[in-house]
Amino acid sequence: MASSECFFSSFLVPVKEKKLMDVKLGELPGWILMRDFTPKGIAGAFQRGYYRYYNKYVNVKKGSVAGISMVLAAYVLFNYCRCYKELKHERLRKYH
Repeated sequence: MASSECFFSSFLVPVKEKKLMDVKLGELPGWILMRDFTPKGIAGAFQRGYYRYYNKYVNVKKGSVAGISMVLAAYVLFNYCRCYKELKHERLRKYH
């Protein structure tokens, strides 16, 4: 009986309180419109993301280089995308 209670409890959660991965495709436009796009709401979203990342990868008992390496990889990817136009131009240049 407990498993059916868990199954039905997912339908009772309002769309606004669902996580992105729990939102169905038909509910997605309504879920996006219910988000807080004010500067305070956006700052809060970044803060929640930062604390989630920090507590999952950096602030752990047995740490590794995984957390720092992900930040480094994101930095490299961001800079590559930012400089792609110049890099593409250099790649197509002929050297004699």
